[in-house]
Amino acid sequence: MALSRTPVTRPVRQPRPIGDKGPQLQAAKAAQTRARLIDATVRCLVKHGYANTTTPKVAEEAGLSRGAMMHHFENGTALIKAAIAELHDKRLRAFRRAADKPDHEVTDLVETYWRQLQKPAFIAFHELAVAARTDADLATILKPLQDEFREKFNAQAEQLFPEWAAVPANFDLAMTLSQTILEGMAISLQTGAMDAAKVEPMLRHLEGQIGALAPPANT
Repeated sequence: MALSRTPVTRPVRQPRPIGDKGPQLQAAKAAQTRARLIDATVRCLVKHGYANTTTPKVAEEAGLSRGAMMHHFENGTALIKAAIAELHDKRLRAFRRAADKPDHEVTDLVETYWRQLQKPAFIAFHELAVAARTDADLATILKPLQDEFREKFNAQAEQLFPEWAAVPANFDLAMTLSQTILEGMAISLQTGAMDAAKVEPMLRHLEGQIGALAPPANT
């Protein structure tokens, strides 16, 4: 069959109007969908645990088709990695909100972090951390993100608490003590190993320990 030489009429593409925000709107919509999927992943981790969190369940939780989900995350590994990164970012943002004040009150800091640990984000992260102990693939994803979070957290802490610069060893001890005690309390409360009535006395005791490590007011 001979090729036709009849000219092909094509529709004339109209120039995009100046100031058209089409690409920006598409990018914003894509970002919203990604956030929706990450939130759905966190909810699935809380509801079902890591072992039972699957891409079909996440898609259903998000109210999307699995195909639509795969358009934004090529596989479950990419989704879990994005979820971990978001959980770390939430912790950093919460820490900054609590500490980014002219005057640092130990009570405010302890209470703020404790409230953060009651949210689903911490439950989801703890679920991932425990699962990574026996899941080599998950551990491979989690470890570098944990290292990155630790570096960012330490850098942010040094920036937000300049008054502790004269006693860096005490500062490191205070941060480690508060994180270990509070997260341990949150896990014990979730599993029923700790009586809720003991929370307030423990928080007050922790505040006293951190206060004892703090530098003198005129340092």
